[in-house]
Amino acid sequence: MIKTLNTTFNRAARREPPLITGMWWDRSGEWWLAAVAGAFTLAQLVMVRPGMGLGWDESVHVSQVSSHAPTAFFSAPRARGVSLLVAPIASWTSSTPLLRVYLSLLSGLALFLALRARRGLSPVRVLALAGALFASLWVTVFYGPQAMPNYWVATGALAGVGCFLRAQSDRTRHGAVCGLAASAALTAWMRPADAVWMSLPLLVALVVVRRGRYWRLLFALVAGLVAGAGEWVIEAHLSYDGLGARLTKESRIQGGLGFNNAVDDQLRSLAERTLCRPCTGTMPAEPLRAWWFALPVFAVVGLVVAMKARRTAATLLPLACAVTASLPYLFLIGYSAPRFLLPAYALLAIPVADTLGWLVTAPRRRWRPLAVTLVAVGLTRRLAVQYAVLQHTVERTTAAHQGWARVTGELHRLGIRPPCPLTGHEAVPIAFYAGRSSVATSGPNANTTKAVITRTAQREPVAVLTTRTGRPPSYARSWHPYRMDNGTFAYVAPAAPESGRR
Repeated sequence: MIKTLNTTFNRAARREPPLITGMWWDRSGEWWLAAVAGAFTLAQLVMVRPGMGLGWDESVHVSQVSSHAPTAFFSAPRARGVSLLVAPIASWTSSTPLLRVYLSLLSGLALFLALRARRGLSPVRVLALAGALFASLWVTVFYGPQAMPNYWVATGALAGVGCFLRAQSDRTRHGAVCGLAASAALTAWMRPADAVWMSLPLLVALVVVRRGRYWRLLFALVAGLVAGAGEWVIEAHLSYDGLGARLTKESRIQGGLGFNNAVDDQLRSLAERTLCRPCTGTMPAEPLRAWWFALPVFAVVGLVVAMKARRTAATLLPLACAVTASLPYLFLIGYSAPRFLLPAYALLAIPVADTLGWLVTAPRRRWRPLAVTLVAVGLTRRLAVQYAVLQHTVERTTAAHQGWARVTGELHRLGIRPPCPLTGHEAVPIAFYAGRSSVATSGPNANTTKAVITRTAQREPVAVLTTRTGRPPSYARSWHPYRMDNGTFAYVAPAAPESGRR
């Protein structure tokens, strides 16, 4: 079977023309890609707004390098890539707007470089359209300026596949090989498991086909993955009793990895939900569902178009990587978030752009205006739906973050000042906002015990946060309850100074 696959790939390679049509630094048409990246950066600054406070996961990543607040508990599934990414800003200032602007500019540059890595593999107009399709998704614009790993995994995957194909087509240059290693390191640096899933088609292609100096690409890919995931593996041995123990704990935190049909969960998370756990809400409106289900259909059509244009590999490989990247989030976990599929969206944008380009050029002259009109109307409607969802998501998220900031001010008036610890409902982000430490006795962020909290409360103020209907833990039921402006409650240990209370 392997011999048959090898023969098939080699025949296809002989039929296809060389993919590299110019030099690596050929700048013709690059302004299209720069324009897409610039528009993406501007959309982030205008639509997401730099003043939106940090979210829960962001506060964990930023606290690892920030001098503003104590380091938050870093659970087993997390990797340090985002913390190192934000370190140039977060290490010396607590300004969230400055951090947002920095990430917006950096994400725009990353999109440009990822698209540029595919120069010569697809027509520039296809690359520009693919970049616009990916960059106009509400989830892409929303997470581009955030201290979260998924967008960086997406751009790293897109650049990595492009560099891989370039290196196979032009073996006289070393830039593509170095780009493959750097892209693999970036994805593994951000999310090691995602990097492995996305690299499977590349590894299979190298091992099965074995064309030319395949060992050079194999070494670059493996070296990049090892370099990016090295810190995560070392930390597993130092803090989790080995890699197996960390993977087991990661699975337990994520609800137990195993077969689980999460397709409907992903659908529900499309409608303004940044996290769907448990995912029991209603399905999104039809326009949102329509583009999601149309995506794989358009991608398959794009593969057929690419095969007819004799550039099969340039489309088949990103399509295969998109499939493997989405598998764990569609069939292995029991919850969802729209950001999980960002790498798949980035990779699928290439064949989808091929399909749209074919739809407006393939029909005969008499039917072409109708085709152009239908595609234009469809894209306009899609853009309107995406930005409507983005606006609602930003408004809701900003309101939640402002609520955390208000709770922080109230706790300060109650005498809960640094380094007094917080625990309970949403304690992690609120503690970061207040410059305090957060502790938990259960759940994915468990890092202490009830006995330790009780002893701490005897010598310094401690606060337990609960929901409107939630009850405090047994050790805090005799503490003083205070109602916050957002309706939640803070149970404050008697050790808190009386002068600060209302």
